[in-house]
Amino acid sequence: MNLTLRIWRQSGPDAKGAMTTYEVTGISPDMSFLEMLDTLNEDLILRGETPVAFDHDCREGICGACGMVINGQAHGPERTTTCQLHMRHFSDGDTVDIEPWRAAAFPVVKDLVVDRSAFDRVIGSGGYITAPTGSAPDAHATPVPKDAADAAFEHAECIGCGACVAACPNGSAMLFTSAKVVHLNVLPQGGPERESRVLDMVDTMDAEGFGGCTNTGECATVCPKGIPLASITTMNREYLRALRKGA
Repeated sequence: MNLTLRIWRQSGPDAKGAMTTYEVTGISPDMSFLEMLDTLNEDLILRGETPVAFDHDCREGICGACGMVINGQAHGPERTTTCQLHMRHFSDGDTVDIEPWRAAAFPVVKDLVVDRSAFDRVIGSGGYITAPTGSAPDAHATPVPKDAADAAFEHAECIGCGACVAACPNGSAMLFTSAKVVHLNVLPQGGPERESRVLDMVDTMDAEGFGGCTNTGECATVCPKGIPLASITTMNREYLRALRKGA
């Protein structure tokens, strides 16, 4: 399989970027998208050129590091992480556009690498529970209702990849933030910080420069872990509850 790649190249945060065209040949349909980029970078290094910088880590669809926009879609044509996207979803002779996440809160570091530390600050502002000191409690010490446990597990699947922000026309982080809020707020262990958590995380999200939610739903459409759009509704309800309780 031979492809034409148009890749965003930017040498640094303050440098001017542009799309650069490359030709790659001999690509196997069984390669992952990142393996295809590895092949390109090997060729660039052999030619004495600078390889394309892109984020990756586990390459197992767990860490969320490998985000990029492929042909205008976050993570590409399949609802999965970029590392789990395979070249069989493309055809010989295709032209593929590859860009970094585009959002004010995700500044470009280099090429396809963006700074997603805004997510870390959102989590740090409230994504925790009170941890009593001493030995670990028995597993059945705090009963958790089945529906609450299921909801917590569903929202805990968020890997913080940022696809929701990249897909949103407003660059909103509402789906990500709601996943982190709902994950803990539905559990009895998250009760002591229930109000402060949602208030602090939403305030931090806004302060980081993420856009507002207008319910277009693109975030849930591209989320590789299937975080439901209704999570945003739940977070909004939690936010209003916290405001009323604090009034």
